[in-house]
Amino acid sequence: MAASKDGSERKMIAENRRARHDYFIEEVIEAGLMLMGTEVKALREGKASIAESYASPEKEGLWLVNANIPEYSAGNRQNHEPKRPRKLLLHAREIDRLTQAVERKGYTLAPLRMYFNPRGIVKLEIGLAKGKRIHDKRDTEKDRDWSRQKQRLLRDRG
Repeated sequence: MAASKDGSERKMIAENRRARHDYFIEEVIEAGLMLMGTEVKALREGKASIAESYASPEKEGLWLVNANIPEYSAGNRQNHEPKRPRKLLLHAREIDRLTQAVERKGYTLAPLRMYFNPRGIVKLEIGLAKGKRIHDKRDTEKDRDWSRQKQRLLRDRG
């Protein structure tokens, strides 16, 4: 369990580590997900993947596309489809702002992590992101390596 900013516990379901490597994350937004019952039960088993997914603006709102929530093991014929699009639950003002950023400014909406909040509700953190170029990725890696080396030097001296 990971503690959030306000000190409450979150149970992590899935994390997209590649997103911070491939994008500059400018803003993080917490959204709810419209899920079926078998999807929530499958998420409690902890086998979801959001690595290849993205959020897309449609006419009725924002949708999470290509997220993989495998079928519930004890489900029956009314089980859900693993890669179906899922609606994101946000305020209308937030949806409008994010849609404008994606359409006009060339941003993308990358899912960062999926978790259960303290009340047991599934939440998704999406990041308003701008793509990195190869030299940006190299600079980030160089800065990260330098900070590690600096910490080692300080630890060895003191």
